[in-house]
Amino acid sequence: MAGLGLVTNYASASVPGWATRSWVVWLVFAVLLATAVGLLLWGRHLDGERPAARLTSVDRPAGSRHGSLRYPHVERVRGREAELAVLTRMLRRPQDEFAVVCGAGGLGKTTVAAQLAARAEEDGRQVFWVRWRDSVDLAQQMTRVAVACGLSEADLEAARAGRESLPDVVWRQLAFSRRRWLLVLDNVDEPQAVDVEGEPVAHYRGWIRPHGRGLLLITSRDTSEQTWGRRARLLPLRPLAVPDAGQVLLDAASRAGTRAQAQELAERLGRLPLALHAAGSYLATPTSRYRTFERYHQALDAELGTLLGAEHPDASDPDTARTVVRHTWELSLDQLAAEGHVLARPLLRMLSILAAAPVPLFLVTPGLLTAATGRSATTAGVEAALAGLYRYGLLDLPEEPGPQARPASGDDPPARVALHPLVREISALALAADTPNLIVWRQAMATRLTEAAHDTARAGRSGWSAARLLAPHLPLLLDHTTVPQDLTDIGDILNRLADVLHDAGAYTPAHALSRHLLHAQTRVLGADHPSTLGSRHSLAKALDGMGRYAQAADLHRQNLVARTRVLGPDHPDALTSRNNLANALYGMGRYAQAADLHRQNLVARTRVLGPDHPDALTSRNNLANALNGMGQCVRAVDLHRRNLAARTRVLGPDHPHTLASRNNLAFALDGTGRHARAADLHRQVLADRARVLGPDHPHTLSSRHNLADALYGMGRYVEAADLYRQALADYLRVLGPDHPHALGSRHNLADALYGMGRYAEAADHHRQNLVARTRVLGPDHPDTLTSRDGLETALLTSTRRDGLRRSR
Repeated sequence: MAGLGLVTNYASASVPGWATRSWVVWLVFAVLLATAVGLLLWGRHLDGERPAARLTSVDRPAGSRHGSLRYPHVERVRGREAELAVLTRMLRRPQDEFAVVCGAGGLGKTTVAAQLAARAEEDGRQVFWVRWRDSVDLAQQMTRVAVACGLSEADLEAARAGRESLPDVVWRQLAFSRRRWLLVLDNVDEPQAVDVEGEPVAHYRGWIRPHGRGLLLITSRDTSEQTWGRRARLLPLRPLAVPDAGQVLLDAASRAGTRAQAQELAERLGRLPLALHAAGSYLATPTSRYRTFERYHQALDAELGTLLGAEHPDASDPDTARTVVRHTWELSLDQLAAEGHVLARPLLRMLSILAAAPVPLFLVTPGLLTAATGRSATTAGVEAALAGLYRYGLLDLPEEPGPQARPASGDDPPARVALHPLVREISALALAADTPNLIVWRQAMATRLTEAAHDTARAGRSGWSAARLLAPHLPLLLDHTTVPQDLTDIGDILNRLADVLHDAGAYTPAHALSRHLLHAQTRVLGADHPSTLGSRHSLAKALDGMGRYAQAADLHRQNLVARTRVLGPDHPDALTSRNNLANALYGMGRYAQAADLHRQNLVARTRVLGPDHPDALTSRNNLANALNGMGQCVRAVDLHRRNLAARTRVLGPDHPHTLASRNNLAFALDGTGRHARAADLHRQVLADRARVLGPDHPHTLSSRHNLADALYGMGRYVEAADLYRQALADYLRVLGPDHPHALGSRHNLADALYGMGRYAEAADHHRQNLVARTRVLGPDHPDTLTSRDGLETALLTSTRRDGLRRSR
């Protein structure tokens, strides 16, 4: 109880001695009052040090001091109907989310937002347009928006006094506004600088919130979902479709040419709205040197730096830089540098040295950037720079091939990036202008390309995907190489890589690479140099794979003559040239000549290399194919059966050459009328080729076509037609519409339709094929003659059936 007495003493009846003296009481009271006033003033002082949370002036803001809140006027927007439809739905049915129209500079984000603003105003909504400059200006502008929506003096005073967060006050007013609204925050390219006290945007506690009686629309170069959070609806912009891009040019310069010419120029400009508007304005100016789409297009290659890449005197002003092709992307690079990604600019410059094709990321190493810039680079720094460039839309990620399109070579497709064509060209201009030691950069890239090509060629089948990606960039190695030994060494690597591409069925990139290499080696080494002969051989093989048999035959014939003269008639390379010439003749339908050459080669290779050498087995396989083409199917079956046994023993059951022997045996069996046995074999080979080579390899497609042949021979026309239709679609996609294999599938589809009694459809396919085969193979090629016969038969049968119907 004693403890309780101590506590209750403060409320007891006895008064402390000091309290009996009035002058002491008043002194204590004065001290307490002064302390309270001091604390109040200190608190207001602290509030004044938080400019992001309160206004620098909280009088009702005058619009003239901070610019208009009205949206900019734009003419009709082309090619953004899908994005505007999504935004219009969001505007009419707000659902606690906001929209971010995002993408690289020059894609027209502000234009899309302004078009939506015009629609919103037509619908009777309040529209507010705020252009991002800095955090203080944003606070002022957002307060003006809230005042326009009815923000009271009391709430304004609460924000001024620091009793409430200014963003809370503003957004509470927007939430309870009597009218629906659209609020646009334009050019928010530094989201981390927008919100108060450094909080992430995705916390939604600052100026960006997914709430209210309207729609918040942000335009930004930042395309990261992580930046904006889960309540953001991101609408990334891409370059315009060709028709829309062409129309933008026609809108600006309607007399500059035809629609087709406008679309060609638009494609050259990368279908980028900023570039299209710049070109259109130039063409519409009476004093311009070039007044037509065609002449402007022709001038771009030589005068890109003048027409689109010229520096602007006021480029230091961000609002000006955004409107100039030469400078708009530099703003993003400046921002990345400010964020600490110092490798972003040199990385983009380095990528601009390469071809206008996807770039495999295994090319981009810290050593590459260190060698070019002279500054140490790390893996973490390179990866952060790549991520930053992607976030700001300066790099794109090409769509990954689906599982059905991937090669079955044991490798996943390498990661890769792509530059917009104009970003690449403007970056290359900037590199040349800003870099005094450009040769050092080119040499660094050449060294890295050589290393990558060597590693990929050595990888063989596991490097098929990498070889496809590398091929477009490798001609860079040849552009500045004039030393014979260097060109010989590079040629050996590139020819091995061309062989990898050929094995992968990538004939078009193999052709482009071999053509560049042959041109360079002929110029520096001479036409008869062994390395030059090897490049001519690679080019001819690629042409053969592309179905351009006559051109391939000419090159093989040149090589055969040169190799026989330089190396001797029994040299393995000379025998290879004779073999490949015979194959080209077979593709041209000259089966007897092909058989004679293959017979000579089989004898020579057996004598020089031995009967079980893979090249000797190849000659036996090719002789059997030629005999089958001549109609000697029984002899072909016998040769193929012997060769299949030998290849299985020497190479193994899953080697591509062994699979080819099984395919060719089945094809010959089909020619002897043993269709069911042929179908069984083709079905097995189709499964094995899809497993070993991949479902889109040309050899796999041939097996599907050949299975359809066997089913057709069995009279199973409906099944055959389905397979022919699938094979035709695959050939068109993989090899192109003029490849002889595609033409063969269309011809056989027509035959299957004829067998089903669908004569008019069959005639249509034969008619298409006759025109194409005449153009591609020539009027006297056996396949062309077969198409002519097929068309005549289908037309005659169709006419007779129509006559019978009428007579009934």
